[in-house]
Amino acid sequence: MQAEDTTPSQYSALSSSLHHVLLDLHQNSYPHVPNPPQCKKRASVALVLRVRPTYNHRPDRSSLPQNDTSAPVADQLNSFFSQPWVQNGDPEALFIKRASRVGDRWTGHVALPGGKRDPEDVDDRAAAIREASEEVGLDLTTDDCIYVGNLPERVVTSSWGSVPLMVLCPYVFLLTGSDSPVLELQPDEVASTHWVSLNVLLSPSSRTVEHVDMTQRLSSTGGLMARLASRAMMGYMQFSAISLRPTETLQCSVNLKRNLATVQPTSWLQRCRSVVCKSQQSSNQAPPLLLWGLTLGILADFLDMLPPHTAVQLWKYPNFTAPDLRFLVNLVTYRLRKRNIHQIKFGARRRPSDTAIDGETAALPVVEVHEKDDRNHAGIGGLGIGRYYGPSDKNPDGSSYAVGIMLRGYYQKIRLALYIFVAWRMAMGSVAALCAWRYIRRRLTRDA
Repeated sequence: MQAEDTTPSQYSALSSSLHHVLLDLHQNSYPHVPNPPQCKKRASVALVLRVRPTYNHRPDRSSLPQNDTSAPVADQLNSFFSQPWVQNGDPEALFIKRASRVGDRWTGHVALPGGKRDPEDVDDRAAAIREASEEVGLDLTTDDCIYVGNLPERVVTSSWGSVPLMVLCPYVFLLTGSDSPVLELQPDEVASTHWVSLNVLLSPSSRTVEHVDMTQRLSSTGGLMARLASRAMMGYMQFSAISLRPTETLQCSVNLKRNLATVQPTSWLQRCRSVVCKSQQSSNQAPPLLLWGLTLGILADFLDMLPPHTAVQLWKYPNFTAPDLRFLVNLVTYRLRKRNIHQIKFGARRRPSDTAIDGETAALPVVEVHEKDDRNHAGIGGLGIGRYYGPSDKNPDGSSYAVGIMLRGYYQKIRLALYIFVAWRMAMGSVAALCAWRYIRRRLTRDA
């Protein structure tokens, strides 16, 4: 059953648009991003695409043509998308849900197959291919897989900071078979895999928010009381997300057995703490499958290449759930958000051939990176979006990714809003305490 109702004409239109986008990605690669100073780590992820046949346009598997790997990639793409079952099929992307691991920044997150580059990897693409094989048992070097190209590389930084952690390199692969590939999940890395229709990823009805407890970092320093005090002031932080409705899901049987074997009854104190702190690990209900953060940042630009080109427009700025803080953040960031959105619409992101890539300038050399450069400043502690140290989008010849442009300077403004907010709360608390003291003093004087 498909994730949502879609007419055959919509399938055909999306398949045709995907064909043009993949051709453009192959012909106009994004530039290589070198490691910034004091950062040696690199990681790669694989955006694996396939086309699922629809019921009324099932292919004759006995007569399917073999992909000619000796032909140019453009010819391979043209041959694949010329098939009727592909033209009327449902394009999908592969996601993984990471296994829960202590100390992992992305524990339990929806992500793309991938991981850190090892010394034996000849390049970043080789790292993506190796990780896909190790994590989900998918061989991206076979004849029925086409390597298309790359998406913008970016530098992932620490939470709300400018300390670089690694350079992340996304690569796009297309499976040409009509059958679902057999996957073998690595239990220590992957809890489940999910094939999700691009129609779901593009649908406005799939947009939602993820609530993140930004006070968890206080649990190891200030303890539970400091965490509760901060929660009472700020609430949760909201991040743009997509609710995934997979067409096909594979659960890791080993992880399921481990979860069943390790389930222990919780005490009343643990249950109360779970209610107060909204601990996801203590919840008895499975959380919804949400795409957000770093992976959504990667997918946003790719999805925006596809009609109706609204993926970035549907993306929402991070904010807080506390009403007064939320209002203050909106007020402080109003002009910045308007300016950044204006740059997205009328700046460097031109759309030749119905795509979001400037084919003439995407392969320009990377500009020199300065340590004080705050372009596309963002982190991963709930933020998820990294930095792209490519050609400046302020330059007419530059190309950058849209979410990075929209976030430029945003978190600096959030810091300012938080400082104002804390000062305001302290001032109001002091005024309230002074009024209470005067009231008690008058009552004591009157009684005396």
